[in-house]
Amino acid sequence: MSLPLSGRAILVTRPEHQAGELAQRIEAAGGEAVRFPALEIVAVKPPADLVRARLAPADRVIFISPNAARIGLELVRASGARLPARVIAVGGGTARALREGGVTDVVVPSGAAQDSEAVLALSCLDDVAGERIVIVRGVGGRELLAEALRARGATVDYLECYRRRRPRADAAPLLARWAGGGIDAVTAASSETLAHLATLLGAAGAARLAHTPLFVPHAKIAAAARRMGIDTVTVTAGGDAGLVEGLINWFQNDNA
Repeated sequence: MSLPLSGRAILVTRPEHQAGELAQRIEAAGGEAVRFPALEIVAVKPPADLVRARLAPADRVIFISPNAARIGLELVRASGARLPARVIAVGGGTARALREGGVTDVVVPSGAAQDSEAVLALSCLDDVAGERIVIVRGVGGRELLAEALRARGATVDYLECYRRRRPRADAAPLLARWAGGGIDAVTAASSETLAHLATLLGAAGAARLAHTPLFVPHAKIAAAARRMGIDTVTVTAGGDAGLVEGLINWFQNDNA
């Protein structure tokens, strides 16, 4: 009996250091994970005294991504700062990274949503008037979370510990394979990743990307994909498990 993704080649665009779990899940389902990182994560190291100044008065800290958890905890340790007792993770992957880093008491939204809206729906954030909250994140990004918490009466600061950039990569081997029908689906975990992928593929790869089924974990990424002219976009549950489940459901229903 064949596995659900047997004979399917899936493009994995996660940063190189984060692609392993998704690739393993695809391979465990019988597929081939074709790795082509379209996003690179570069650590940013603010001064230790700034890290301590941000965290010392904080009542809560919110980690916005697994990268924020991994790199942010390294900064905390290096600076000699201490986290407040109340720690929130945006999603399951972020919570797992925190636990792997030794932070065991973590609040995480339940359900499939892994975004700012899900965090704002947590009952523990209903009444935060007078609190000081630190959001650990990459440079830039959405302001919704901070703005909403400030509207609820909290003082919100950022601790930005990494930046995202487009990697240098030669897309020619990938395009040659794609031209021969060697890519059955594409996965992308952010709109920024998708934009970088399109740039790396260039005009030669635009049609390939537009006509290959794309799987993304959030409706906002799907909306960006449709604006780029991608024909078929499927929104899956969050995380690597959600992406693979979406891929399996698609191909088992005789699509593509």
